[in-house]
Amino acid sequence: MQDKFMAARLKPLDQQIMVITGASSGIGLCTALLAAEKGARVVLAARSGDTLEAVVKQIAEAGREAIAVPTDVGDREQLQDLAAAAIQRFGRIDTWVNDAGVAIYGRLDELSEADSRRLFDTNFWGVVNGSLVALPYLRQSGGALINLGSEYPTRSFLFRACIRLPSMR
Repeated sequence: MQDKFMAARLKPLDQQIMVITGASSGIGLCTALLAAEKGARVVLAARSGDTLEAVVKQIAEAGREAIAVPTDVGDREQLQDLAAAAIQRFGRIDTWVNDAGVAIYGRLDELSEADSRRLFDTNFWGVVNGSLVALPYLRQSGGALINLGSEYPTRSFLFRACIRLPSMR
């Protein structure tokens, strides 16, 4: 028996509304720039509002459409606000990408509890919260939920590969 979610047909990328967390750097930034280049309208989320605004400006200068919504994915209410902003601006959500992530380096006995909690709030709860907020909208539109995780070397490589695409032309 085929899973009902596997049977869904996704819209072509140039017809999609995509919400992307972690969109200020790394894989999230690359995803946002490439999706916009292919015609998707993108909703960019990260904690760094100034960086998001710069990315929105870059996308707009290339003739594409994006909005920035500063968001801490560890806070479910902020993710609900993110979804509401996407719906208010574009009317639906077709794809939601949970990519926000943080890394900390050091021995466990050297790390602060606050840093450890930030890591868990972002990397675990960010995905859980984002998924729970996104799913009702994605069920309405027949959309896709994409949860990403990476290790530093992979993320670093992909970010460098994305840097050479600044013009989006």
